[in-house]
Amino acid sequence: MACLHDHSCEDHNCAADWSLYNHIDVPKVRSLSLRHPSHPFSSVARSVVALNESVPGSVKSVFKPWERRLDTSGGFLESNEGDPELLIFIPFTSDVKIKSISVVGGADGTSPSRMRAFINREGIDFSDAQNMQPVQEWELAENLQGVLEYQTRYSRFQGVANLTLHFSDNFGGDTTKIYYIGLRGEATQNKRDVVATIVYEVMPNPSDHKTKSETGGGFSHVE
Repeated sequence: MACLHDHSCEDHNCAADWSLYNHIDVPKVRSLSLRHPSHPFSSVARSVVALNESVPGSVKSVFKPWERRLDTSGGFLESNEGDPELLIFIPFTSDVKIKSISVVGGADGTSPSRMRAFINREGIDFSDAQNMQPVQEWELAENLQGVLEYQTRYSRFQGVANLTLHFSDNFGGDTTKIYYIGLRGEATQNKRDVVATIVYEVMPNPSDHKTKSETGGGFSHVE
């Protein structure tokens, strides 16, 4: 694992020690149903939001401690059948600096194959995500064992109040499944009052979806 600090990771549990899990206000999550919201995130600012999830509220299951990243007993996030896209808005209780992102997806082609990141942007919908320039994007590998993490361009991920992740495609499955999203980095002292809400798109509109974009960044193994 490529760490960004001055000690040997063989003697430290770096993935857990640098986890930002405790800075996401997951316990306050609740669900709200909207059909094709034009600006789905603007009315629920500072809330955990997922668009196109097949089961309302399931997005909260992907945020958990590092050591439980392969525990599927709490459920998983899945897109609607025939539509692999997912859009997730993640607020933080304090501003953070993000060093890396880890994603554990499903088997049989259901893992996400591409991830795009936007920071400090509220009111993003699928159309916005496809047409806006992301801060960074990655071509993903199938990470069923949770051993990969994707490094950010660290200088661009400073003072992050909220993060939006757009998963635009998968490896050929009818749906996209995500079991875990992990964020590593550092939190600042700038605390935020978070009210968490989930918004999902009941009937995804295919015309809102699909554009090609450039990729960037790399990944490393996590032990």
